[in-house]
Amino acid sequence: MMTLEGKTAVVTGASSGIGKVVAARLAAEGANVILAARSIEKLTELEEQINGAGGGEAIAVATDMTDRKSVESMAAKAKEAYGAVDIIVNNAGQMLSGTVRSGKTEEWESMIDVNIKGVLYGIHSVLPGMIERGSGHLINIDSVSGHEVTKTSTVYSATKFAVRAISMGLEKELARTGVRVTNISPGMVDTPLMGSRSVDRKILDPENIAQAIVYAVTQPAHVNVNEITIRPV
Repeated sequence: MMTLEGKTAVVTGASSGIGKVVAARLAAEGANVILAARSIEKLTELEEQINGAGGGEAIAVATDMTDRKSVESMAAKAKEAYGAVDIIVNNAGQMLSGTVRSGKTEEWESMIDVNIKGVLYGIHSVLPGMIERGSGHLINIDSVSGHEVTKTSTVYSATKFAVRAISMGLEKELARTGVRVTNISPGMVDTPLMGSRSVDRKILDPENIAQAIVYAVTQPAHVNVNEITIRPV
């Protein structure tokens, strides 16, 4: 197994939920972590928590994943601080009204901008350097909604199907480059995205997703874990 000591990881959507827990876990494993999200206040709190816990360092960078220049600026700060980005966890996402009948076009556009464009911008900001070095790992946080569609998830599922398609295409584009791609598809996770939805069973904890990511990124360099689907029992 590989170690994360001295590696640099970017985690988008790091201010809460899965991203917050993933960032803390990667730092605990020794990685230096760039915390990217719009809420600098929440990021600063997490930065202080990580830097006070030992392990890897953390740097908070206010980032709008729907703005390509903002994402590129974040990646530039990561490279300035640590020389290279070894891992990016494209976690930032939105789950709003998912039906077409609702006619909520602004919510559709917001999900498309964050869930699809944000992932592409994140990848684009670090991929050239990874290809040049012949190593790197792209982690895309998808969803089981990227595999299945319900009557209330049409638009959201469409954006997550797109994330899965991006991951599958990149696996082929990046074959033999040394850059690995992992698509993570969680089921229902206890995060703010859940809102007030009621459930009748125990749901996943963000730490369950963090463990899967650590598993994927610590495999030997020649092992590419392409797809992990995680559901509650």
